[in-house]
Amino acid sequence: MKDTIVEEVRHAREKHAAKFRFDLKAIVDDAKRRQWQSGRKVVSFVKSKPGAR
Repeated sequence: MKDTIVEEVRHAREKHAAKFRFDLKAIVDDAKRRQWQSGRKVVSFVKSKPGAR
């Protein structure tokens, strides 16, 4: 069975990764840059120490 939506997502992911020569660090850096430029509030969760509750 061929799912056209899954195929479309895979194609878009492949095309996006190719723009960065499949360099994961470059892809993540770009995502962080776009996130920062969006102007939206970014929430990050600080890891708590075990038993710190």
